Amino acid sequence: MTTEAKQAIEELQKSWHDFRVKNDERINEIKSSATATADGLVTEAVEKLNADLDQKLGAVQDAIKAAEKRAEIAELAAKRAGNSSAEGGISPATIKQASAMLGRPVSEDEYLERREAIQAWFKGGDEALARKGLSVDSDPDGGYLVLPDTSGRSATFAYETSPMRQYASVQTIGTDALEGLYDIDEAGSGWVGERESRSETTTPELGKWRIPTHELYAEPRATQKVLDDAMLDVESWLADKVAMKFARAEATAFVTGDGELKPRGFTTYSAGTPVGTSTAGYRVIQQVYSGASAGFPSAGSGSADAFIDMIAAMKAPYRAGAVWAMNRSTMGAVRKLRDADDNYYWQPDFREGASGTILGFPVAEFNDMADIAANSLSIAFANFSVGYQIVDSNSVRVLRDPYTAKPEVKFYTTKRVGGDVVNFEAIKLMKFGAL
Repeated sequence: MTTEAKQAIEELQKSWHDFRVKNDERINEIKSSATATADGLVTEAVEKLNADLDQKLGAVQDAIKAAEKRAEIAELAAKRAGNSSAEGGISPATIKQASAMLGRPVSEDEYLERREAIQAWFKGGDEALARKGLSVDSDPDGGYLVLPDTSGRSATFAYETSPMRQYASVQTIGTDALEGLYDIDEAGSGWVGERESRSETTTPELGKWRIPTHELYAEPRATQKVLDDAMLDVESWLADKVAMKFARAEATAFVTGDGELKPRGFTTYSAGTPVGTSTAGYRVIQQVYSGASAGFPSAGSGSADAFIDMIAAMKAPYRAGAVWAMNRSTMGAVRKLRDADDNYYWQPDFREGASGTILGFPVAEFNDMADIAANSLSIAFANFSVGYQIVDSNSVRVLRDPYTAKPEVKFYTTKRVGGDVVNFEAIKLMKFGAL
């Protein structure tokens, strides 16, 4: 662990201690007050400390990401300098992705050579370099080109900014949709005596799910002068631009998308307990009430029983990989909650990148989840690796257009992605309302 990360964690620990002390004071005032309220100054202090805790959590995450980024840059620099002892070289995942895109094995040397060719193509659009670096999917007329390294970088940035990709199942396909089966029914059976007749029993049936991919696009641009400037890493610039658009759109769709020309979000399904007898009865998601309209019950005993209820509602096989999903605002509200023994439900957990835990399960920050309001679905408890399927079709494609917006060069970038719930038992939602 780097010195920067250690320092960030120490500051986070101090902030967490200060927050607990002041929040305990607030809760004790509420319990002893005839009006069930706390002093305004104390409440204000708690909110400030809560906001500071958010910043400290972010600082720890940034420190960890910065360390990983520095290691990646050093790794690549060592490889380019011919240092064969560079630990790990190019990551196996990147090589695997490039090989999958080209349909054949790709060596690290070839990968680096293609990467340099792509850089030259971005700057000048040289056809020979383009074909050298992008021979598989290049159009003879200069149309769409698959950029193996750009695709990899975009996926990396999307992973960092879209938590669903970190937790859900992700599969790359070469067609326009991914299909699978719901195995939710069971065979009939019965007890009989030795000589009794046997009647026919019911035969289990299978349901079918289908996740189509939808087109997502971005069109970043830069002037030719900027592209010619050797000080600028054009590849990283394009990856950043594309990732910011793609990741933001994907993250929103995976949570709240309606399924029309975009992935379907897990918060958009009707409430109900999935019943394994028919596809229609299975495609619902169980909702657990928070116990109070637009919030949690009063401080103290029972203030967050809904968390316990959600864990209990999840079948045991799914709990091992389950996480809590909520946005930053909701996380701030949850951090104030204590149980009957004055233990905090939320606890910092530095092993999980400072995301924290609630009742032992890690917390993931999903900023596309709704803020707490009357009847809002603001918290999920889910095993997304089992419950939600993301589908990537082929790769990122880029059309370089230096003509229609002179003196700027446009990089029309597209990607096909889909997503939907495939196991409805593995996701639970908290609805903010009274029973």
